[in-house]
Amino acid sequence: MAYILVVDDEKNIVKGIKFSLEQDGMKVDAAYDGEEAVELARQNDYDLIILDVMLPKIEGTMVCQMIREFSAVPVVMCTARGDDMDKIMGLEYGADDYITKPFNILELKARIKAILRRAKKPAPPARSHMLTVRDVSVDTNSRRVFVNDSEITLTAKEYDLLEFLMKNAERVYTREDLLAQLWGPNTGDVRTVDVHVRRLREKIEENPSDPKYIYTKWGVGYYFR
Repeated sequence: MAYILVVDDEKNIVKGIKFSLEQDGMKVDAAYDGEEAVELARQNDYDLIILDVMLPKIEGTMVCQMIREFSAVPVVMCTARGDDMDKIMGLEYGADDYITKPFNILELKARIKAILRRAKKPAPPARSHMLTVRDVSVDTNSRRVFVNDSEITLTAKEYDLLEFLMKNAERVYTREDLLAQLWGPNTGDVRTVDVHVRRLREKIEENPSDPKYIYTKWGVGYYFR
C-alpha cells in the first residue's frame, strides 16, 4: 500500500485528492503549509509527496529543497498553468515531476502510479545487479549509487536517468527520447531532462562543467561514456 503526503493550503483540493487516492487503496496524510509538510516528511517514510508551489509559511520549492536534505522520496510539484518558472524552479530544487493546475485527478493518479512502479521495479538477476564504470557504481537491486566508494543520494528520477544511460552507454538519446522513456509519452517539457542531467552531473562528476561520464552531443542530446 503506497503511503502518500498531499500538501496544499486549499482544503477542498486536499480532500478531493485524498478521497480519490484512498479509493485506490493508498494511505494518505495531509499538510496545509510548508512547515507542517517538512515536519511530516521527517517523521514518516512516504512513498511519494504531492506538493503545491504556493503554500503558507514556507513556499513549495523551498519545502522541496529542505526535504531533499534528508530524503530522496519522489516529489510531484503542482504549479499554476503556464507558469514555466515555477516548473523549472521545482525541478531545480529536487522535484521529480510536475503537474499543472487545474488538473484531472485521473492524470495525477496515472503519474503517481508510474513513478511508484519505476521506484519499486523488480530487481534484475543477482549476477547483473551491479553497473560499474570507473568510479561510479550502481546497485540496481537496492537502487544505491556510489562514487569513489562513497554513497550519494539521488532522487528517483535522477536514479532512473543514470541507470538508463549506463545500461545504454555510448548511445545518444535526444531530450525527447529521454522524456518519453523516463517520464512517459507526451509528458512534461524537454527542459525537465536538461535540469535532471545537470543535477546528476553535479552529484557524480568531479567537474560538472567538464563531464567524464554524461556527455552532451551538441544539437542532438545526451549519452553516457
